[in-house]
Amino acid sequence: MRVYRQAALANGGIISRLCFPVRLSDWLGAGRFCYPAPMDHLWTPWRYAYVTDAVRQSECIFCQAPKESDEQARIVHRGAHCYIILNTYPYTNGHVMVVPYAHLDELQNLPADAAHEMMVLTQRMETVLRSLYRPDGINLGMNIGKAAGAGVAGHIHMHVLPRWVADANFISVIGETRVMPEALEATWERIRKALAGGNL
Repeated sequence: MRVYRQAALANGGIISRLCFPVRLSDWLGAGRFCYPAPMDHLWTPWRYAYVTDAVRQSECIFCQAPKESDEQARIVHRGAHCYIILNTYPYTNGHVMVVPYAHLDELQNLPADAAHEMMVLTQRMETVLRSLYRPDGINLGMNIGKAAGAGVAGHIHMHVLPRWVADANFISVIGETRVMPEALEATWERIRKALAGGNL
């Protein structure tokens, strides 16, 4: 029986496997890669507290947040139909969510005025994040329903977050720890001031 060695290659949080023989003679004899590769899992334990806390709460956190002060809820902007709030358990510094005031679980049910404002605020946040954090890219995303990965499935929201090349590094992928160099209070103050300035 040929002995195969597995190599796990991690790149930007995406892990793939490649099987190859130990000896060159085995390699030539095999003449192939091992397909399909087994499924890998990228663990994000820092998100557990957010997901479990959201499930335990009887009230919708996105309906409750606008009732609190901006500083308490970490709201950086309030519009006519939507508001922008910091993610309490961010993937990266600057991770915000654009949230409609209306408690709706599907994007197709969002009125046109609110949908338009959501996209306008998303565009505005892209400008702000690019200016403040100089990222290599921006992630925009909406998970609709628990099966799609929504932490708060009953209230739609748009994630907007800056990304940098290789920001899913060793300590995040292997060490199960997310390093945040900026405190949420500082992030809230910076983004709030940038949005209030109106020159971005």
